[in-house]
Amino acid sequence: MNIRMLKAILILPGTALVWVPVLAIWFSRNTVWAADFTPDDTGPWLMALPLAAVGIWLMRWSVSIYRTEGGDGTPAPWDPISNFVASGPYQYVRNPMLIGVILFQGAEAAYLQSWPVFIWMLVFIITNMFYFPLSEEPGLEKRFGETYVRYKENVPRWIPRLTPWQPPEQ
Repeated sequence: MNIRMLKAILILPGTALVWVPVLAIWFSRNTVWAADFTPDDTGPWLMALPLAAVGIWLMRWSVSIYRTEGGDGTPAPWDPISNFVASGPYQYVRNPMLIGVILFQGAEAAYLQSWPVFIWMLVFIITNMFYFPLSEEPGLEKRFGETYVRYKENVPRWIPRLTPWQPPEQ
């Protein structure tokens, strides 16, 4: 993994999955909002484990497709990939990496039994519900033109398709 990719991972998912949850737990520690973490309680484990497993799997699969098919660049908006990617998880949903992050955030909130981490997840979801259609998608339309427009018409933003989308032959 190169330095650019590592930087993108540390800044973006690192902030969403580590830095903000740590701060949320830290600032709520002596309040009624404090995490109710009890390591011997199996309920939170049972909720968190499948969410974390699917989230990590989806993030890794998405990044691996970016690395093999995306060309130069990273998943970060300040260092975008050069090639349009519509394979792997991107055949089912337009934002699989972000869905993986959200699933992992849900796992963190469940495992730690933390309302502040859960609220952070909701803020993250709502922010991205505005960011993607207002900022990222118009940028992708400019960069990839009709290819992205056709993709956007056939692949949902958040809820995956049941079957993989196959782009028409050029």
